[in-house]
Amino acid sequence: MYDVEIYAQVRRFCIADGNSNRHAARFFGLSRATIRKILTYSEPPGYRRQEPVSRPVLGPFTGVVGHILEADKAMPRKQRHTAKRIYERLRDEHGYPGKYGSVKEYVRELQQVSREMFIPLHHPPGHGQADFGEALAVIGGVEMKIHYFCVEAPHSDDMFVKAYPGETTEAFLDGHNAAFSYFG
Repeated sequence: MYDVEIYAQVRRFCIADGNSNRHAARFFGLSRATIRKILTYSEPPGYRRQEPVSRPVLGPFTGVVGHILEADKAMPRKQRHTAKRIYERLRDEHGYPGKYGSVKEYVRELQQVSREMFIPLHHPPGHGQADFGEALAVIGGVEMKIHYFCVEAPHSDDMFVKAYPGETTEAFLDGHNAAFSYFG
């Protein structure tokens, strides 16, 4: 399989630079069929399974596995069940006739679904993020709720904040104009 960078390079090489599919295939060391697929789709299509995996032997026991993993969330990390221990409990306590490999694969799938993922952010110079927030402020001796418009330039960690009586379109547009003047 080819990575996304090569995918973009091939598309640029053929579409923007006007090179032929045959030349691209030779240049990148890919087949012409692969080059044709890359030029057909703007993004790599990826594989999508049509139907969920059938587990004829493990199927009746998936609820037990889910229950064990759910109970483990309250336990300290070192005391949680491993896939091997779950397999042993299924075999000994519930009469599971299957093999360890299918239990291990199912546990891995369940843990991947619940695992927290992070995507690194990239902020080029000149880009910013804007949003409204609420705060309590004392104005003229009276405590009141204000709405503030905040624009952050993540590349430089600079920030612009301006308060308004409400989150309105006018406040949004005025905040953008004021932020644009502030950042230059």
